[in-house]
Amino acid sequence: RDHCRNLQWEVESFVPLIALVFFYLQNNTIKTSRYNVFNFLPLNLFEQFQRLANAYFLVLLFLQLIPQISSLAWYTTVIPLMVVLSITAVKDAIDDMVKWLPGIKEDKWMNIQVGDIIKLRNNQPVTADILLLSSSEPYSLTYIETAELDGETNLKVKQAIPVTSDLEDNLELLSAFDGKVTCESPNNKLDKFTGILTYKGKDFTLDHDKLLLRGCIIRNTDWCYGLLVFLFHLGPDTKLMQNCGKSTFKRTHMDHLLNVLVVWIFLFLGSMCFILAIGHGIWENKKGYYFQNYLPWEEYVPSSAVSAILVFWSYFIILNTMVPISLYVSVEIIRLGNSCYINWDRKMFYAPKNSPAQARTTTLNEELGQVKYVFSDKTGTLTQNIMVFNKCSINGMFYGMHGYGCFFFFFFF
Repeated sequence: RDHCRNLQWEVESFVPLIALVFFYLQNNTIKTSRYNVFNFLPLNLFEQFQRLANAYFLVLLFLQLIPQISSLAWYTTVIPLMVVLSITAVKDAIDDMVKWLPGIKEDKWMNIQVGDIIKLRNNQPVTADILLLSSSEPYSLTYIETAELDGETNLKVKQAIPVTSDLEDNLELLSAFDGKVTCESPNNKLDKFTGILTYKGKDFTLDHDKLLLRGCIIRNTDWCYGLLVFLFHLGPDTKLMQNCGKSTFKRTHMDHLLNVLVVWIFLFLGSMCFILAIGHGIWENKKGYYFQNYLPWEEYVPSSAVSAILVFWSYFIILNTMVPISLYVSVEIIRLGNSCYINWDRKMFYAPKNSPAQARTTTLNEELGQVKYVFSDKTGTLTQNIMVFNKCSINGMFYGMHGYGCFFFFFFF
């Protein structure tokens, strides 16, 4: 990818009724990782304590700080809990680094700036939302694949405006190119773009057919030149990133199942503590007064009912081993081993592209192959986007009419 920096390029953006001109540049950096140096610790702890077992041991730790009910030292819970949280935190940090490291290349995409003229070759991805200037094909046509944007594998055609087609691959003309672009504000509409190019004292209308979106791949075109047209269409404000939500913490069905199991363990533990507390209260009423001279109550225990409540929480601490603190760590270790097997699997190696299987996360392995619904659509290439509904089957029941003249549905993809 070659760069031709044009420092005279001026960029404008307009919002309806208001024109905003920006005099600073923004790089092409995008962020798909969840953590950074500042938010890693609080965000990771917040995510880990959403697991009920971890939250249980945190509550248990606070209970052990109360001397009236605690019979175990507080560090008996702190040390195992810190070990569990640390192991999971290290694993999450490594997973996040795996997302970040592939972006570190000799020529980083994030280094390109507004006003740069970049050269893209066949089978190269488009680095940003750029205005097509010229290409190797007749009439400055460029063929692109938009599978990453809309899932369609059929090639689409883009064409540069005639006034820039004459630039071809002449670096002197490209580096001397100057102009002013006025275009719309960032939005997530992949099939819409409006703007005006002012060049050599004339205005030229820009539309979606002149724009190459980030995420597209150049196909059947030896080379093409494009210009980064709008600083807010870079990085997180490209149409590709506008259609992407924030990176969230995903939970598997196994995580939900473990939380349900932990809830049932809590209920069983609570019922046992409740039964033991009732038994303690009954025993104190019937037999406990015989031992008052030898084992008197503390001053803060005025009656057997209060003693039973304190005993309830004491048993809650003593029986804490019913909830396995190593439960999630064991699951994480299994997932890590599973990810290693995926990376080592030679049967999933794709020789034409020299691409092995790669597990980019160790938290979603068991979700592979768990498919409930399959959605399919047609591109309308053969049907001209006009189809006749005849019949469908839902849960084994057939709906619709037989024969002709049913309902017309128009699909636009």
